[in-house]
Amino acid sequence: MTTEFPRVLIDRFRRRVDYVRLSVTDRCDFRCVYCMAEDMTFVPKKHVLTLEEIQEVASAFVELGVGKIRLTGGEPLVRNNILSLIEQLGQLPGLDELVITSNGSQLQRMAGSLRELGVKRINISLDSLQPRRFRHLTRYGNLDQVIAGIDAAIEARFERIRLNAVILKGRNEDEVLDLVNFALQRHIDIAFIEEMPLGLIDEHNRALSFCSSEELRQIIAREHLLAPLGDPQSQEGPARYFSIANGPTRIGFISPHSHNFCHLCNRVRVTAEGRLLLCLGNEHSADLRAVLRAPGYSRDKLKQAIVNAMAIKPERHHFDLDETPDIVRFMNTTGG
Repeated sequence: MTTEFPRVLIDRFRRRVDYVRLSVTDRCDFRCVYCMAEDMTFVPKKHVLTLEEIQEVASAFVELGVGKIRLTGGEPLVRNNILSLIEQLGQLPGLDELVITSNGSQLQRMAGSLRELGVKRINISLDSLQPRRFRHLTRYGNLDQVIAGIDAAIEARFERIRLNAVILKGRNEDEVLDLVNFALQRHIDIAFIEEMPLGLIDEHNRALSFCSSEELRQIIAREHLLAPLGDPQSQEGPARYFSIANGPTRIGFISPHSHNFCHLCNRVRVTAEGRLLLCLGNEHSADLRAVLRAPGYSRDKLKQAIVNAMAIKPERHHFDLDETPDIVRFMNTTGG
């Protein structure tokens, strides 16, 4: 007997879930100060989903009406044989958009292949244009290598390229205009993201370093006129975009603290170890790895677990910079 499944995923607040962020690894070649501790303990490899299991999860979600998959990490491009997975995902019938988030370190050699295999858009982290500062913020990153990766992505002609910048007060807020102008010169987008209180970070005080989207808009307005492009669009995530200088570059702001966007949430996340996370700022989750590795596994059982999980997707997160975070997992574990 064939099980009948819904064609779309709907949570209990009537939000349609059509976007999945799949973390393919918790490992990264950087240790960004807002994302990870310098001395990290990573998930044992036996607990990380295999590429075949990730493919199975992706297929189940697409069959349930998900049209967009974003591959994340850690740094997704350091996962062994990642291009073989991307090739398989790029051929999934019903998948409208395959996109990726990267720190840029591997793009100089991989951007062309990613585009050929079906990746439409790419987000690239860039928090500073000063080599010494970039190294301090990422702990291991090489700025020249990342800029070469950005330029390789431009040459590969992705449909959209967006830089992601996390601005920390007292660290890099003096570079906001430089980062905007860098994006303008290359005709690509840039989004400024408020730091999220995930994981126990002792490198800086999050409350003191917090820089709101409104503060950043005021800095940018000193040189550029920003024209709002409306509310966040479901297919592009939570960024509120503004046009600038009548060109193709859009300036985005992702504001989990100052402008909560949970009522528009259309996404869920799957961690590298197969945990279906229903909200970035809560621990509501379902263990998909247990389903995948149980005796008598079938895709119908996986799809049923996903459908059942929609009932526990919370209405919103409750981030608080002034308190010890309730969420002790780091961003690299979550997948952004």
